[in-house]
Amino acid sequence: MSVAACRAPVDLQVLLDYWLADLPPGDEERVEEHLLGCPACSGRMADLAALAAGIRRLGSQGLVRAVVTADFLRRLVDEGARVREYRLAPGGSVQCTVEPQDDLVVTRLAADLAGIGRLDLVSCDAEGREQGRLEDIPVAAAAREVVLVERIDRIRALPESVQRVRLVAREAEGDRLLGEYTFHHTPPRSR
Repeated sequence: MSVAACRAPVDLQVLLDYWLADLPPGDEERVEEHLLGCPACSGRMADLAALAAGIRRLGSQGLVRAVVTADFLRRLVDEGARVREYRLAPGGSVQCTVEPQDDLVVTRLAADLAGIGRLDLVSCDAEGREQGRLEDIPVAAAAREVVLVERIDRIRALPESVQRVRLVAREAEGDRLLGEYTFHHTPPRSR
């Protein structure tokens, strides 16, 4: 059985804001009313909720590395995720670890993101050699930070080490460094 197409589909960002309970009350009521009468948009909303649940499951199992919104992270915490969180300013460094009770490891990388069209997150070793790159990560116009969920299994397996992360604006003239962040990792305490 096919679902009839919606003549006025709800924008994906509006659906996400509805799911995160971030819509003003009047907008929330309008979206809710539309969803109750529109099988197509209700199906998209169900798909979005299922995707979010899948990402949470993968994240809590340490199987995903992704940039998420602060609202998405807040929703995971509200649902019970135990988060070890680090905040860094450009040029900053932190002593870090992960413990067995942690579900997620999150870093909040502050940066001036105004006017950025394309942003890459570059992982480097202690000497600054590139080890990997997340390309074209999403940047909200008003964002002042990048929220990165790390693979917890990878972090748990790290020996004592220094890791660097760079935020790089990709521009016609080439890469422009927005910030470099240094992590001094210590393995979890043995029990």
